[in-house]
Amino acid sequence: MFGAAKTARGVVASILCTSLAASLLGMGWGLGAILAASALMGDLFASFSKRRLGLAVHARAFGLDQIPESLLPLLVLQAQLNLGAADIFVLIAAFIVLETLLSVLLYRLNIRDRPY
Repeated sequence: MFGAAKTARGVVASILCTSLAASLLGMGWGLGAILAASALMGDLFASFSKRRLGLAVHARAFGLDQIPESLLPLLVLQAQLNLGAADIFVLIAAFIVLETLLSVLLYRLNIRDRPY
């Protein structure tokens, strides 16, 4: 339904690590858990949509791969983080740029098998 790359272990690890990081940054573990859970929900929505569109696992769908994963946590935490529409737009654009650059870097370091 979501693709073979999605695991329960990955979901748990993401929520725990993000909660810990948020706590260490003074943001509180609860905010980190909400951030991770909502980003994962956005990612699962993107994966589900890609499967419905007939795209293979790991197939690139620029925009669909980044926007739900970044938009959903921003909308969920909009009030807590005091974000306006312009802030959300800028943060999504930054996420897309950084995710793309990081992906290429990880590919060049032979950590990823594809540059996306």
